[in-house]
Amino acid sequence: MPRTSGLVLAAGGSRRLGRPKQLLLFRGATLLDHTVATARQCGFDQLIVALGGAAEEIRERVDLSGATIALNPGYGAGCASSIAAALSVVDEDADVLVLMLGDQPGVTADTVRTLLDGRGDAPLAVCRYDDGRGHPFAFARELFGELAALHGDKAVWKLLEARPEAVAEVRVAGGVPLDVDTWEDYEAVLAESSTPHPPSAAGRHDRPRAAAP
Repeated sequence: MPRTSGLVLAAGGSRRLGRPKQLLLFRGATLLDHTVATARQCGFDQLIVALGGAAEEIRERVDLSGATIALNPGYGAGCASSIAAALSVVDEDADVLVLMLGDQPGVTADTVRTLLDGRGDAPLAVCRYDDGRGHPFAFARELFGELAALHGDKAVWKLLEARPEAVAEVRVAGGVPLDVDTWEDYEAVLAESSTPHPPSAAGRHDRPRAAAP
């Protein structure tokens, strides 16, 4: 069986939200707690969590036990920098790297298993939801070098476009799971999960102001 490393990207600075989205309340814990718990259920041979913005506060408040931490001090340069930081700690015998977003709680362990079962020997596999492609993605070791050379945000999408012959699309039922970039995104995620709003989100006047660009 291929040895698989799972990478949870959680290094963002949450500029548009105005507070660390990793620490937003979700189902009795934090958003990142939920995603890391999901990643633990996937049976990865190695679990990596990439941290950058608010890293110390996240370490204090999120259960990261059993995970290898990839610290990315240059997180402002985009998610590609977090992937590069994580590749430096990926197990040498890992055959596949699964990329998960720390702010996408709708992804389940079943989603990841479906992706891995359906990728075959494809160098790159993505989820094909009812309304389009989405995370998680799976990369074979032969693409690790290209991953490490990426730059900026949305870089993995550019790799998909550049290597269409390498991509396997794996059918996953439902729509692309929501991720959290703004307060409105967070409210939509809470509504979709039937999680009550936290007190700080009860009124519009309590919402955090967006950080200055």
